[in-house]
Amino acid sequence: MPAANAHPPHDRAGAGFFAVGGAAAWATALVLPVLAVLTFVLARDLSAARFRLELTRLGFENDRGALDEAKREVVATGDTLSRVRAATAADVAQGKAPYLVVSIADNRLWYKLGEDVLFSTRVATGTGKSLEQTSGRKAWKFETPRGRLTVVRKDVDPEWVPPDWHYVEAAEKKGLTPYHLVKGKPLPNGAGAVVTVSGENVVTRYPDGHEVPFEVKEGREIRVGKLLIIPPYETVQRRYVGTLGSNRLYLGDGYGIHGTDVPTSIGRAASHGCVRLRNEDAELLYRIVPLGTPVYIY
Repeated sequence: MPAANAHPPHDRAGAGFFAVGGAAAWATALVLPVLAVLTFVLARDLSAARFRLELTRLGFENDRGALDEAKREVVATGDTLSRVRAATAADVAQGKAPYLVVSIADNRLWYKLGEDVLFSTRVATGTGKSLEQTSGRKAWKFETPRGRLTVVRKDVDPEWVPPDWHYVEAAEKKGLTPYHLVKGKPLPNGAGAVVTVSGENVVTRYPDGHEVPFEVKEGREIRVGKLLIIPPYETVQRRYVGTLGSNRLYLGDGYGIHGTDVPTSIGRAASHGCVRLRNEDAELLYRIVPLGTPVYIY
C-alpha cells in the first residue's frame, strides 16, 4: 500500500520531466505561454494594421466601398470568396444550383433553377450618367457592372457609407462647394461656434464648450455657409440608415442588390450602379438566396 503522502503517477512523471530536463524544461514551460500571448497580440495588431491601411486607401480613393465593408472584409483573414463556396457553371447548367439574372435593358431580375423561374420582379439599375468634380480631379460613371458576380454576404438593415461622389453630386444640385472636414481642424460657423469632429461625431461646438451632434440623412447633409461638408469616414455622420432598404445581397466592390427608400425608382435606370428592389422583394431574396449564388448581369 502506498504511503499517504505518495504522489500519483502523473505527478511523478511531471516531476521527472523537470528533473531530467532541468533548466531547459523550465524555460520551455515558461516561454510557451508567453509565445502564445505574443502570437495573439501580433495577429490582432496585423489585423488592425490592415484595417488602417484600407482606411488610408479609402481616404485617397473615396469612391469605392464603405467603412463598414472595409472593417468586415479587410480585418477578416483570407479572401471573401475563399470562405464562400460559389456555385460553379456546371452546377448551374445541370440545374443543381440556383442563380440570379439581371437585365439592365429590361430592369428586371429573375431567380432561377435550371430553366425554372422561382421568382421575378422589377428592379432599378444604373443611370449610366457621369459626374465630374468642378476641379476635374475626379470623375465617376454610374453604371451597373455586367458579367458574372457572386453573392458574398447577406445584410439586414444595411448602413450606407456614402462615397465622395454623393457629396459632390449633392453640392452641385444645391449650388454649394464640397468641403472635406478633417479631424483636428475646426471649421468656423459664426458667433464663436465651430464645426468639428468630437469622438465619432461631427458636432457644432459652442463657445461655452457644449456640443451638439449633427443629425443627417440622404438629402439633409451638413451645410456651413456655402460649403457642403464631407464628414470623415469614421464618423457617425458618414453612415446613412434606411437608404439601402431592409436587406442587401452584397456582390463585392461596393455593389449590391438591395432595397430602397425611393420605391418610385423601381423599373427605371435610376441608381448609381447597384440593383435596387422594393423592400419586400429584397427581404424575400435575403431569405431564399444562399451565399455563393452566381449573379449574371447583362
